[in-house]
Amino acid sequence: MPNDIYMLMIAATTIACLHTLSGPDHYLPFIALSKARGWSFARTLVWTAICGCGHVWSSVLLGLGGAAFGWSLSKVGGLESVRGSLASWVLLVFGFLYSVWGIYKAGQNKRHKHFDIYDDGTVYVYEHKHGEIVAPKEKHRVTPWIMFLVFLLGPCEPMIPLLYFPAAKNSGIGLLALIMVYTIITLLTMMLMVTLGFYGISFLKTGKLERYLHALGGLTIFICGAGMVFMGW
Repeated sequence: MPNDIYMLMIAATTIACLHTLSGPDHYLPFIALSKARGWSFARTLVWTAICGCGHVWSSVLLGLGGAAFGWSLSKVGGLESVRGSLASWVLLVFGFLYSVWGIYKAGQNKRHKHFDIYDDGTVYVYEHKHGEIVAPKEKHRVTPWIMFLVFLLGPCEPMIPLLYFPAAKNSGIGLLALIMVYTIITLLTMMLMVTLGFYGISFLKTGKLERYLHALGGLTIFICGAGMVFMGW
């Protein structure tokens, strides 16, 4: 497998970990529901996996849009000798612009979905801004399938350009490898955090990173693209 695909796999691993760890919503609701409903450890992990798969597959579907553009680029006559270089520049530019947009978005403090966990284990989902107090009537009680729907509608956008690159190089194996890496790392990270919480083991407070997720994802893509363009990764 080419070195550039390995670099993309490292980038996919980084983005998957950042995306999961920076959002406590990826694991705390499962811990709360398991305690409130008396779920076994196995059932808790099953629901974590179900919601995680919905979350990952929605990201992959978005990414396949970028991949479709990459496949189209690979079939354009006269671009065979430069399409790899062009794809690297696309990653570089996209990563830079995405980082700038992510920093802007973090400063704007837009409304976004969030979970609220009560002492009795009840979980509610609602929209809010950081620092904003939300009235109880604006919150909606969460069931496992509601949780699945929330995860399904909350994809990870930075996966889009990562899937574009191997498609532009006409590498079906590379495309499949990226999807598998992103899926496995996301699910394993979610399950690890749920396992720690299920057994009462404390973990780092990473929630403050959530608003900077897009900026960090863009920076990861930018570094990957820069390495390919200027250092021959």
